[in-house]
Amino acid sequence: MKIGVLQTGLVPEVLSPTHGQYAEMFQTFLGGQGFDFQAWSVVEGDMPCDVHEADGWLITGSRHGVYEDHAWLPPLEIFIRHAKAQGRPMVGICFGHQIMAQALGGDVRKFDGGWVVGAQEYDFADGARMTLAAWHQDQVLTPPKGAQTIAKHENCAHAALLYPGWGLSFQPHPEFSPSYLEGLLLARGPGIVPDTLLSNAKHRLKDHLDAKPVADQIAQFFRDNASVPTTKTETI
Repeated sequence: MKIGVLQTGLVPEVLSPTHGQYAEMFQTFLGGQGFDFQAWSVVEGDMPCDVHEADGWLITGSRHGVYEDHAWLPPLEIFIRHAKAQGRPMVGICFGHQIMAQALGGDVRKFDGGWVVGAQEYDFADGARMTLAAWHQDQVLTPPKGAQTIAKHENCAHAALLYPGWGLSFQPHPEFSPSYLEGLLLARGPGIVPDTLLSNAKHRLKDHLDAKPVADQIAQFFRDNASVPTTKTETI
């Protein structure tokens, strides 16, 4: 199964020599699951020509907001709606979670409570409680019609969404390693994220992150929803 990675952000220059770009992080994160990967740097204007260029799609995180004025955002929203109409499974992470929701009619804004940064606990609908890395100020405040909230956090009511038969998205970053998170705290945190939150995040850098269960969940979602036929038409 071929997974198309839609890269919507760039890793800070000081961190990319060690950690690569986000597309490479996801190849590592989903390594050993039997997938092939191809990446498109959407943030730099590189979009797939057709949703059938991959069997499933994954949208990465980004430092940009889904409500900002960038030329690449409207085509991405059209692509998301087209993928849904054509039954091509899609997974979104952080910005990807938000842009999927917005493209389908959800409401995404800056959270009044501010930033959520570092290791955080998330309660899943199946009873699981997982610790995952977070880095966001924006979030989905109102999910689109038909989306099911499957995880929550005390400061993020819709931390993961399921679009039955088509989409799965997460506000946290299961692909972030502790070392990348530490680098991000140093490279992008000061002057942007409140010092108290940065300090708390640094103190939790040794916390175990439940990346593997989420990687398995995403991989199984792609496999379960691969080649789902659809006769639905949708205005894009």
